[in-house]
Amino acid sequence: MAADAPDSDGSAVDGDAPPADGDAAVDLDRLSIPDDAGDAEAAAIAAAVAAHLRDGERAAAAAAAAADDGSGWEGERWSFAGRVDRLQNRSVRVPVDAPTDPWTAAGRADRY
Repeated sequence: MAADAPDSDGSAVDGDAPPADGDAAVDLDRLSIPDDAGDAEAAAIAAAVAAHLRDGERAAAAAAAAADDGSGWEGERWSFAGRVDRLQNRSVRVPVDAPTDPWTAAGRADRY
């Protein structure tokens, strides 16, 4: 893999064209480590790439969890009930069909 020419940003890549699909996905076949890199430098490069990929996976998982509409209000309902308990010194049961808009729910807090 030593025949790779450094890219404009200094990183070595195989080939000239970016991935054809246009996504931000990493093409692992295009990654290379210079032949003159020592063991410590190669390990540092590998650790940096692994950390970058892991961060991307975590971000994708967080985005998928945020897009899940099924459990979003359930946590907010309990949070809202706790807020009413702290502010009004009374326990309430927030119904499942309570409005999810915070302002509307706060306006109906006396009914719960």
